[in-house]
Amino acid sequence: MTEKDGIEKLIRPDLASFGGYSAATSPETLKGKVEVAVEDIIKLDANENPYGCSPGVNRALAAYPHFNIYPDDGQAKIRELLAGYCGIDARHIVAGGGSNQLIDLILRLFLKPGDEVINCVPTFGIFRFSTLLCGGNIVEVHRDNSFAITAAAVKAVITNKTKVIFLVNPNNPTGTMIPRPELLEILDTGLPFVVDEAYCEFGRETVTPMVGKSPNLMVLRTFSKWAGLAGLRIGYGLFPEKIADYLLKIKMPYNVNVAALVAVEESLKDLAYLKGNVDKIIAERARLYEELKNIKWLKTVPSQANFILCRVEKGEAKELKQKLQQKGILVRYFEEPRLKDYIRISVGKPEHTDALIKALKQIEKTQ
Repeated sequence: MTEKDGIEKLIRPDLASFGGYSAATSPETLKGKVEVAVEDIIKLDANENPYGCSPGVNRALAAYPHFNIYPDDGQAKIRELLAGYCGIDARHIVAGGGSNQLIDLILRLFLKPGDEVINCVPTFGIFRFSTLLCGGNIVEVHRDNSFAITAAAVKAVITNKTKVIFLVNPNNPTGTMIPRPELLEILDTGLPFVVDEAYCEFGRETVTPMVGKSPNLMVLRTFSKWAGLAGLRIGYGLFPEKIADYLLKIKMPYNVNVAALVAVEESLKDLAYLKGNVDKIIAERARLYEELKNIKWLKTVPSQANFILCRVEKGEAKELKQKLQQKGILVRYFEEPRLKDYIRISVGKPEHTDALIKALKQIEKTQ
């Protein structure tokens, strides 16, 4: 027996077949493999903000003198800043290194091995990823042909092992919203209910005012999309006060770095600029949707997020993703049965839309 075999015998057996998370493509990995230079690659695969962060963030980070000092572990300042933005008391707020980290913390808090988590698929892959890592079991509720979900479908799979219900609104990767009455009916189950609002600034609907009034409602938000801070990994959650207290106890110390804290403060000083960029993205989403509708072999799904899901009705979606990549345009393809015929396209700048449509028309001529 080799030394490696001996070590591997000690690894959790349930992780032997764990597939991990399939992240978006990094342009630098494509150097020399596509038709354009790396700096000319158009990245429409990760729902990032094409306009970037507030200019004030760059200036503040360049001038910040205390990177050698740990951040405030109690998150006092950022919680107060976020309270002002969300209109909810700071005692309900916990920040994290991206909302992914908070998903993991929520599951660590509620799950024992064998407990069940309800997941409304297709949706954000981290829910499944983190549930399995925490020893839980995923119970899938499948969306209908228009990617809608109902409270009845969710309630039908609840058992005495159900510990958490996850829902993204607007949903990723479909961009669809759940009607408020359906959402409230799920909330009425009394089970821990996590509403991920990563894209709410683009859909302009939120259940934030209900936090604290509903003892089982948790809301996740992020600065990655609307504020252009994806690279700094800063998200936050709004929780019942007792749950917030627990999460602050079990999180890793100093879980939000000082660069992210500086960036949040500067972003919230520059809301007019950032909301102006959100308005641009919403306007471009409408234009992109209409342009894609003119591609007869693509069927678009109406979206309230900063991306559009398209069904590829001529050829294979995976092949289309690869052809666009060869032309220097990155879109997202998901290796799962329900989405095997779909690609997801993030909303970019107008010139990105123009390049995408031109590439699609070129590909059409070769089909």
